[in-house]
Amino acid sequence: MGTNMSLDKIILKAEDLDGYLTRQDKQDLEKLENMYNETIQYFQPENKEKIISSFDKMGHVMQEICAAHPDIQVYSFVTEEGAHAEASRVISKLRDINTNHQEFIYYSQRAYEMLFRMAFTDQHTDNKNYITVKTPVSLPVQNFAVHKIPNIDAKIENSVMCVMLRGALLPSMIMSKEIEEYSSHKYVTPFALFKINRDDSKKESNMEYILNLKNSFFDLEQLDGKDLIFADPMNATGGSLVTVVRYLQSQGVKPKSIKFFNVISALKGSIRVTRALENCTCYTLWIDPVLNSNAYIMPGLGDAGDRLNGCDSHDSPRNIIQLIADYGSNISGLYRSQLFKIEQTVLGR
Repeated sequence: MGTNMSLDKIILKAEDLDGYLTRQDKQDLEKLENMYNETIQYFQPENKEKIISSFDKMGHVMQEICAAHPDIQVYSFVTEEGAHAEASRVISKLRDINTNHQEFIYYSQRAYEMLFRMAFTDQHTDNKNYITVKTPVSLPVQNFAVHKIPNIDAKIENSVMCVMLRGALLPSMIMSKEIEEYSSHKYVTPFALFKINRDDSKKESNMEYILNLKNSFFDLEQLDGKDLIFADPMNATGGSLVTVVRYLQSQGVKPKSIKFFNVISALKGSIRVTRALENCTCYTLWIDPVLNSNAYIMPGLGDAGDRLNGCDSHDSPRNIIQLIADYGSNISGLYRSQLFKIEQTVLGR
């Protein structure tokens, strides 16, 4: 497998990705595609009973497939049953065509808090940390409170947030904030920013993934030997992640681990990524069965980047500074430490 490299751009092709799939992978994906094509017949006119039954069957098949892929961690497959309703509710709101921009941000934040918990804090440990906080109560003396949290410093304090712009910007800030809050030392992750997009004029079968180095901001030395975290709301094909990581490896970067956090992932994208990249784990809140011919997840939730950030005009797409400005003062205030690190990454180059 290889990439086409020029001075400023790295291009990965779809056929390179499919080369990582095994014969069994292709059979599993074909089975789900057939099941989903049958389900579509019940959409118009809507047959709710048949739709529910079909999705239930696909869910069981996907759970069986993922059981053979320990590096694919799906929230509703690996957490206790009592937590599944929360995931279903969050995903249903993100999918809903009637969910507005502010609600979409709110439920995205909830989704990434759940993903962080699944990856880092759900495992029981007797090793605890303590948070001591000063409260607003000052009579008869200044009051303090103590709260126990799991000690996960070793898991999180070697992390770098790798941002595949632009839909991944806010989710990456959310994950970095979670790491800061759980760290004993208030560790704020460094950031690496990658300008990567896919050629949407092409189909899923001949898609190209284009990494624009000229408009990316990262320090290779800062990435070597680190736990690289990627937080992208959607993982459709896995092509963007594989393109970035393969490029970094070609430059001598040897990640300690790679963690990929998605709100929704297509099964094909998760399998491709974990087959293609060593020591990579995909954490996803929900897994969907298929891609359409344009490489969009079905049933999916539309363009997550546009729903998080609003739509760009075709003639003048916003840069990272404009995106952050559009988040507004509430987001900027909440993620102040993360924005400072991003500013250092961009302006310190």
